[in-house]
Amino acid sequence: MSDKPSEEHSSGSEKGNRDGGGSAPEPSSSISDEEWAKFVQDSERAIPDSAPKEPSARARMVTERLRRQEERGELPQSWRYAPSWQQETQKRATRKRRLWAVIGLPVAAVLAVVAMRPSLLPGDPFGAGGPEAAVSPLPAETAAPTGAPGAVDPETPTLDRPFAGSPALAWADGAAGIVLPEATPVATLSAAEVEKALQRSRKLLIDANLDPATLRGERPGAALSALDPRQKDLTSLLETALRKPDEKHDPLSMFSRFDPRELRMVGDVVKTRGRMTFKAGEQASVVVHADYTFVYPVTRVDEHAPAGVARTIVRRVLDLEFPDPDKPGKYAFTPGRITVLRYDRDIGNSACDVYDGFLHPGFSTAGTTADPTGAAPTGPTADPYDRSRDLAAENGEEGCGVASRT
Repeated sequence: MSDKPSEEHSSGSEKGNRDGGGSAPEPSSSISDEEWAKFVQDSERAIPDSAPKEPSARARMVTERLRRQEERGELPQSWRYAPSWQQETQKRATRKRRLWAVIGLPVAAVLAVVAMRPSLLPGDPFGAGGPEAAVSPLPAETAAPTGAPGAVDPETPTLDRPFAGSPALAWADGAAGIVLPEATPVATLSAAEVEKALQRSRKLLIDANLDPATLRGERPGAALSALDPRQKDLTSLLETALRKPDEKHDPLSMFSRFDPRELRMVGDVVKTRGRMTFKAGEQASVVVHADYTFVYPVTRVDEHAPAGVARTIVRRVLDLEFPDPDKPGKYAFTPGRITVLRYDRDIGNSACDVYDGFLHPGFSTAGTTADPTGAAPTGPTADPYDRSRDLAAENGEEGCGVASRT
């Protein structure tokens, strides 16, 4: 009896060797032969394709035949290696990995810094960089201001940022700042006729103060043609002023102009702010009241002159009358033309007592006005951005004043 257990143990070991696995389950195990076979098959399937595999019999035969052909000189040694295109592909892949290893870390560091501080990039690629981009535009002016705009950082204007350090930075660009009120009937004029009067007033302001040709000192033909030729005193004065300006005939009374031989505009933006209202006239007419300030950035044309940007600020207040063409009054007029009842101006930063028909701003690098060529200022110091000032009251004051800021 003592020999029997040994025989059973030996038989179990032989069975395990034939299966190619470990020892077979002992008789006391609850796993059947079918379940064990399934476990072995599942384990074999789970082996990754990349695991080393023994070559098949056919592969060994082909390899042996090729080796013998090589020994007899029938094949080149290169049959043992990958084709040249495969070698080149592997080399390129290796070079790319090395290149990324060299530049990858610095690029990642730069991207991390830019992500934290995008302002380090030149320009404003993400639309949120410089101070100008951060300034919110002001809403349209609908009532007379009660005081001057608040102080701003005294930045020096540049060719890239000509309105730096100016309250006008938040103003509208050009004609966009001339917003018309809603037209309503006035006296005998319909809302449509009042709308036409407002549109003609707007066009006169644009042609006289924003048109590039006018700013370059050319003849403001469109603005002149809008005026009523029956108003001979005004039209004659302006024609003489444009042809031969002097102290009594100054085109700057109606038009903004710079001498193109000396100055040019910086960019194509003039900042504009103001308002327009209307009321019934003394006769069957509508009178449009326009009060607007324009800010002009300019630089010198002479490339040998010191670089810099200067700003001239011009405020204009006009009362323009549009009679009812079907209701002739006591004054003769030309239908479709503008009768000018009032034209006041205030100019900040331009030469005093220079009557050549052009604006002559002073250049400064400290954020304050430098005295331009011309006579010394004799008038009071005033803020040219203060739109609450009454120009009609100030017109009685003598002397050319000083702009407190530009």
